[in-house]
Amino acid sequence: MKIFLRILAYVQPYWRTLVLSILCTIMFSIFSGSSIYLTIPLLETLFEQTETETLLIQTPPKNELVPNEIITFKQTVEKAIRNFLFRGTKSDALLRICILIFVVFFFKNIFEYAQSYLMAYVEQSLMRDIRDDLYRHLHNLSLSYFTNERTGNLISRVTNDVNVVNGGVSASFVTMVKEPLLIIVFLSIAFTLSWKLTLLAFVVFPFSLLFISAIALRLHKQSGVMQEKMADITSVLQETISNVKVVKAFAMEDFETKKFKRETQNYFRIILRLSRIRNLSSPTTELLSILAGAVIIWFGGQQVLISGEMKAAEFLGFLFVIFQVMPPIKELTSVNNRLQEFSAAGKRIFEILDTKPAIQSIPGAAPLDTIKNSIEYHNVTFAYSTESGEHRTVLSSINMKVKKGELIALVGPSGSGKTTFVDLLARFYDPIGGAIYIDGIDIKTIDVKSLREKIGIVTQETILFNDTVRNNIAYGLSECPLDKIVDAAKAANALSFIEDMPGGFESVIGDRGVKLSGGQRQRISIARALLKNPPIMIFDEATSALDSESEILVQEAMERLMQNRTSFVIAHRLSTIRNADRILVLDRGMIVQEGRHVDLLKQKNGLYKKLHDMQFSGA
Repeated sequence: MKIFLRILAYVQPYWRTLVLSILCTIMFSIFSGSSIYLTIPLLETLFEQTETETLLIQTPPKNELVPNEIITFKQTVEKAIRNFLFRGTKSDALLRICILIFVVFFFKNIFEYAQSYLMAYVEQSLMRDIRDDLYRHLHNLSLSYFTNERTGNLISRVTNDVNVVNGGVSASFVTMVKEPLLIIVFLSIAFTLSWKLTLLAFVVFPFSLLFISAIALRLHKQSGVMQEKMADITSVLQETISNVKVVKAFAMEDFETKKFKRETQNYFRIILRLSRIRNLSSPTTELLSILAGAVIIWFGGQQVLISGEMKAAEFLGFLFVIFQVMPPIKELTSVNNRLQEFSAAGKRIFEILDTKPAIQSIPGAAPLDTIKNSIEYHNVTFAYSTESGEHRTVLSSINMKVKKGELIALVGPSGSGKTTFVDLLARFYDPIGGAIYIDGIDIKTIDVKSLREKIGIVTQETILFNDTVRNNIAYGLSECPLDKIVDAAKAANALSFIEDMPGGFESVIGDRGVKLSGGQRQRISIARALLKNPPIMIFDEATSALDSESEILVQEAMERLMQNRTSFVIAHRLSTIRNADRILVLDRGMIVQEGRHVDLLKQKNGLYKKLHDMQFSGA
C-alpha cells in the first residue's frame, strides 16, 4: 500500500485527465449494458406471436427480497421503453431498435476510445516522470554508489521496472474501475430480469477469490526474481558491448555467448514459472464460470418451460447479460497478479529514489567564485568501505598546501592513493578525517556544483559521447560560438585532424569516441577543458597510454591548458613532470617525499629516485 500511495503522487498532476477518463469509463459501462439489454426487445420483436403482447406488463409475484419501490421503478422504465419501441407495426419497431442499437454502439465506442486515449496520456506521463526522476536522482548520487552497483541493473530499473509499474497503474485506474462498473451494470440488468438466477450466478465468486488469494504471495516473490534476472541480462549485454574490443582481442566470443545464454535461460525459467502462476487463475475462473453457467441455463430453462416465470426472450437476454459479466470477472482475476508485479517493481524503483547522496551541498552552501590564494589538505584521511563492512585505508594524515597557479605532480606506485588524492578535491568522495580548504574555506561548505564547475579533469580513459566533435568540445555549454570551439581545438593541437574528418566539427565520433585514436580523444578532452576555462586542472595519467608522437602533442596542449591555473598532474612517465613546481611522492597512502625533480633525484635512497631509475635504466 505504501508503494501504491507513492506512485499515486505521480498521478496527482494529471488528476483532471484521470477523472475525465473515469467519467468516460462510466459512460462506456452504461452504453455497454444498454447494448446488451437491447437484445431482449429485439428478440421479442422477431419471435413474439402477437403485436399487442409486448405492450402488456405482467406484475411479477411479490417477494420479500426485492423492495416494491424497485419493482415499481423497473416496471415504469420498462413500460416507457416498450411504448417507445413497440409503437406501430413490428417492422416499425424493428427499425427503431436497429437505429437505437447503432446509436448505443456508436457512443459506446466513442467513450471507449476517449477513455483509452486519456488513460494512455496519464500512464505515459507517469512513466516519463518516474524515468526523469530516476535519471535525475542517479546523477545526484555520489560516485561511491556506482562502484557498488552494476550498470545493467540500474538500466533495467529505469526501463523494465517502470514498464511493470505502468501495468500496475493501468490495473488500478482502468481495470479496477472499468471492470467493476461493467459487472455492476450487467448484474443490475440481470437482477431486474431474475433475482433468483442472479443470486445463483454468485456461487462462482467465493471459489475464484480463494484461488486468487492462494497464488498472490507466490506471484509477488517470483515477480521480484524476474526483474532481477532481467537486470542480469541487461548487465551482461551492456558490459560485453562496451568491451567488445577486449572480447574479440581475447577470442572470447563463445565464452561471452555461453554466459549470456545462461542468463537468458535463467530468465526463461523464471518467466515460464511466472506465466504458469499468472495464467492459471484465468482459465480456472473461466471453468468455474462455465460450470455456474450450465447450472443457470438448467434452472432458468425450468422457469421458462415449466413455471412460466420468465419469457423466452427475457431468459435469452439474461444469458447474454450474465455471460457478459464473465470477461470483467476474468479480467479482475488478473488484477491482483499485476498489482503484485507492480509492487515488486515499485520497490526496486524506490530503492534508488530513497538512496541519499553521500556527497551533497549543505543548506546555505556558498558558491565558489575562483581560487584566490591556496588549496590546503589538513590531516586528510580516507578509506574505502569493503563489501564485508571493513575499511581499507587509502590516504592517511595528508598535509600539504598548494599556492594559486602552482603545478603539483603526484607520483608513486599503483594503489598509493594518487587518484583518490585529487578525487577528494572534486568531492567525488569525502575524507573520513581532516578537511580540504580552498582559500581557508572547508570545501564541504561550498556548493558542490559550483566547486566542480571550477575544476577541469582530463583522465587516462577519456569519456566522450556519441555526438559531433563540436558538441563534445562544447559539452555543457549551450549555444557556444564556433569560433571559440575552433580556438580551443587549435590550442589543444586538435584542429588539424578535426579538419581532416569528413564532416569537420560536425563529424560524429561514435560511442565513447571509438572513431578516434587515443591521442585524438585526449586532445578533444583537453579542448573541452580549455573551453570550460576552469581555475583548477587535474590530469590523471593523461599521456600514459599514448604513443610518443601523440604524447608530445598532448603534452604541448596540457602545458597551454595549465598556464595561469592551479594544476595537479598524476604522472606515470616521470619525464613529463620535470618542470613541476613540486612533486609529491606517495606510498601506501602517505606523502613520503616532496620537492622538485632535481632535488628528489639527489635523494639516492628515496622512492622517487628508485622509480626514475626503473624507468630510464631500461630505456
